[in-house]
Parts: sequence; structure tokens; C-alpha cells
Amino acid sequence: MSRVHDALRRAEKTGELAPPVVQSNAETRSPAAAAPTATLEMGANLAGLLELVEEVPFRTATDSLLIDATRPHEAPMEEFRTLRTRLNHMQSLQPIHTVVVTSASPAEGKSLTAANLALAEAHLAGNTTLLADFDFRRPLMHTMFGIDRSPGITDYLTGQAPLHKCIKRIAGTNLYVMPAGSAVINPLELLNLREVKHLMDRLPSLFQWVIMDSPPLLFAADANLLGTLCDGTLLVVRIGHTTIDSVTRAMQSLCNNNVLGIVVNGARRGELYSKYTYYHSYYSPKEDDERDGIDEPEMAAVGAADDKSKE
Repeated sequence: MSRVHDALRRAEKTGELAPPVVQSNAETRSPAAAAPTATLEMGANLAGLLELVEEVPFRTATDSLLIDATRPHEAPMEEFRTLRTRLNHMQSLQPIHTVVVTSASPAEGKSLTAANLALAEAHLAGNTTLLADFDFRRPLMHTMFGIDRSPGITDYLTGQAPLHKCIKRIAGTNLYVMPAGSAVINPLELLNLREVKHLMDRLPSLFQWVIMDSPPLLFAADANLLGTLCDGTLLVVRIGHTTIDSVTRAMQSLCNNNVLGIVVNGARRGELYSKYTYYHSYYSPKEDDERDGIDEPEMAAVGAADDKSKE
């Protein structure tokens, strides 16, 4: 029996989704050379897949700026709750489960927005959420959550690891993180593999939301391709950084009209203070003066994000 059939039989017995099988004469020097030959067999056995996923503690770098569920009244948390509410409302009106988060240019806050949106979604009971790092060129999710970069998405797509080995569950949450995986020579070739579409089509059977980070639109075609495979795209722009021209060109670069909205990042605390008088009441005037130069999120279209880190 062929290796493909052997892999599928093992999946049926264990409930594990084996990696795409690579022909014995294929090499793994590049995504093109390592193109998987097996079609993903995802079905009822996926129900047991998450039971095989390793759970890791919630370890974040001190400067990661991820939202904290134990401090729900801070402005960034409120903004991501608002973004979550609007997306969940959209989901109630149309089938939206997979969302690409991108930006026109680097350093606009897309990765932090993707991570915090996924955390906000996972805070809801029963809202199982996957955060997938499809920015193979400059991945950050493994650093934000203190996990290994590999095994991850590229390792699964090149047949180096089964799917459950490429996903980590963050302890105490409904959040699962799928890091980028090992570095590849040509990320765009890897994203063109048919297994990527198969994966996108079937992940919604496991997760209520799949939030994907991707490279900037104007610097790589990756986000454009991912946008055609997913239900919607969120575009992150940064006040004082993103130009109207770059936003226009980014929107025009998208192949289909599935933009769910724009997330405006980099508003200052003073601009939001009147909106959050209750939530910020524990700060003294002196503390607010000291924090006046710190960026805070602002809403536009569907949501907001806070970004004080450079991507």
C-alpha cells in the first residue's frame, strides 16, 4: 500500500492528522521541491486532533503589549472587545471564520493587532480560536507567546511534522497558536500549494475563529494570496505613519472585495480619555500627564489596535 494510504490509515486509528506525504524522490531544499502529494484527509477524526495538542504556559515577553484579561477596564482591552463584538456580529450575518490581518507597510501594528484580536476572541467561553503566523518572512508570534518557532506551518506543509505537533494551546485560555515554522526559501511558492487551501477550508471545523498574521501588502504578495483563500481581510493603518497613497495602493492590490474593515492604530491616550473616564478613573492626573505621550488605540470601520512595538 502506498505511503499516502498508510498515512491516512494511521490518521483514522489515532485521530491524528498526519503531515502531507512527500514522494520519496522529492527533496526538501525548497517549497517547490517538497510539494506534498497527499490530499488532506480531514473529517470526523479532527474532533480528536485538539486533544493531541501540547498545552504550554502563557509566557509573554514583558514588552509584548498583549492585552491582559485580568485588567479588563484598560482602554486597549476595551477597543479589542469592540472589534471582537463587531466581527462576531458580522459572523452572525455571514459565514466568516478565517480572517487575514495585514497592513500596507511594515511597523504599522498588524502582528500585535492579530495577536490581541485572537486573545480577545479566546476570552469568550467556548470561542475556540487559532492564531496562525503566515508571515513566513518575519514571524513574530512565537516570540510574543514564548514558544518555539518550529515545528509550525511550514513544517506541516513540507511534510516534516503532523498538524497537532505544529499547534500549541495557551494554558488557561481557548487560544491555540500555530507558529510560522522553519524558514523556507520561497514563502510564496509554499503558499501556492493546494494543501494550503485544503487547510483553510477545514480549519473552521475545529475553530470558531482563525486569525492569520501576514506580510504587508505592498512588500510581498503573500497577504494578497491569503486574502483569496480566506473569508475576510482586516487592514491595519497607523496614525502619523500610513499615507493615504499607501492605503489606496494596498486596497487596490487585493484581488477580491473581502475587506471587513480598517483598524486604526496609534491614537494617543488624551484623544480617548473622554471615552474611558470610568475605566481610567484609577489614574491620578500626574500619571495621565506622564502617560500622555503613549500611543493608544482608536476605532475606525470595525475596530482598533494598540501598537508600541516595531514589526
